[in-house]
Amino acid sequence: MASAELAVALPSFIVVLVVALSAVAVATDQVRCLDAARASARLVARGDGMAVALSQGRRLAPVGARLTVTASATEVEVEVVGLPAPMLSWLGDRVAPHAHAVAAREDVGPGS
Repeated sequence: MASAELAVALPSFIVVLVVALSAVAVATDQVRCLDAARASARLVARGDGMAVALSQGRRLAPVGARLTVTASATEVEVEVVGLPAPMLSWLGDRVAPHAHAVAAREDVGPGS
């Protein structure tokens, strides 16, 4: 009697559940990308070195994320781009977590 309704409702429920869990995973990775970008920019800006900053950024970023550091004489920019969630990959790069952070260099004195 209720088997037809169950046959329709159960797959729909599973699809909604998978999409919801993937969205939570993307949101978590977005926060991790933001933390990695901010920490890496702060470390380079205060003069701790590129290797230390990249190591810290890779530790904080989601697995497979790409870190790009651009340093000028007065500021440091870090961009972190993560991988899209596998179940949402059909949406393309629009759902890939990413973050951008800028920090003013602290290792540059007024007389430099």
